[in-house]
Amino acid sequence: MSQSQFGTEDAAPVQRSSWAGGANQVRVRAYNERLVLSLVRLHGALSKADLTRLSGLSAQTVSVIMRSLENDGLLLRGEPVRGRVGQPSVPMRLNPDSVYSFGVKIGRRSADVVLMDFVGQIRLQHHQTYAYPQPDEIMEIITAGIARIEGQLQPQQRERIAGVGIAAPFELWNWAEEVGAPEGAMEVWRGTDLQSEVTRSVAYPIYLQNDATSACGAELVFGVGPSYPDFIYFFVGSFIGGGVVLNSSLYSGRTGTAGAVGPLPVRGSKGETRQLLDIASIFVLENGLREHGIDPQPLWYSAEDWVDFGAPMERWIRESAAALAQAIVAAASVIDFGAAVIDGGFPGWVRQRLVAATITAVAELDLQGVIIPDIIEGKVGSQARAIGGASLPLFARYLIDQNVLFKNLSSA
Repeated sequence: MSQSQFGTEDAAPVQRSSWAGGANQVRVRAYNERLVLSLVRLHGALSKADLTRLSGLSAQTVSVIMRSLENDGLLLRGEPVRGRVGQPSVPMRLNPDSVYSFGVKIGRRSADVVLMDFVGQIRLQHHQTYAYPQPDEIMEIITAGIARIEGQLQPQQRERIAGVGIAAPFELWNWAEEVGAPEGAMEVWRGTDLQSEVTRSVAYPIYLQNDATSACGAELVFGVGPSYPDFIYFFVGSFIGGGVVLNSSLYSGRTGTAGAVGPLPVRGSKGETRQLLDIASIFVLENGLREHGIDPQPLWYSAEDWVDFGAPMERWIRESAAALAQAIVAAASVIDFGAAVIDGGFPGWVRQRLVAATITAVAELDLQGVIIPDIIEGKVGSQARAIGGASLPLFARYLIDQNVLFKNLSSA
């Protein structure tokens, strides 16, 4: 069952309107509630006067909605702000414990199941590694991970779970050789409908999105999005992926593949033409470590617990930065991005070194006629894909926001 960003399928018809203007008719009350929640989420805390001004709704309508949302536990009342003429204003903020959602990240080497609260904080998580993903094993990780996390919750907390959002690479069968899977072992994914399989095993609404797109959406909502309405995003995972944000919205393009940065052609260290994913991906570092007799398994145990692998890592950072620099210049030649955001499945110190090396590499290129965007670190971090997945149920059921347009959102 498909769901729009403005309401659910079983809601009354919705009158479309701009972000700055809601509609006061009773039949679109669900939309107006989402509008209020989304504005509060975006700004952190807002008073009735602020919400009236920002939403375009009447003061009476805002009062009714705020009272209803507070009674439902979705909004929390802050301390009155005094010092102005008239009654003190009371800021309202989202209640982190009012709604939870599961996020699932499926990678080429590991999977994560996380429980996220209403303001985007991960409360609980389950992580598991594997040699390469197989449907049966992935299903076991998802169902066991959800059950394990549910077991740590109180009954009233379990009742507040909005759904499960899965962030997964599309066409997994195309990367069998790169992940070292036996010939033909990944072909089973061609006939697997992951969303339907999970729906049969899990008693929550299930949402599915590309992993890199999910990570980009997480950065847009919880990261640099408020500061940069236009940016190109690179997430360095087992394979590098990314996204494009234009006018504070994810841009998926005509076929839904816009921002798939992996296939971008770049020059390698020997001057040969290669795809970006063949240089700036963690599987390349994995192979480099193995060539130096270093066990690469710690790369997949925990993205936050990497060690400095010395010369092989330094070479990977240098070559990845050179390739990213070319990709950024090429992208900036087409669209005047405000920022190029780099993040990945690694700790912050690796991200910092990679961004610094990329800035240096960009300065060494021919930049005549090109305005280079700010090259910055992502704020969400290694769990961006899982957080983006967990955001899907929240936006489908509770929020609307021009700052995130997850394309083709669907609920089984």
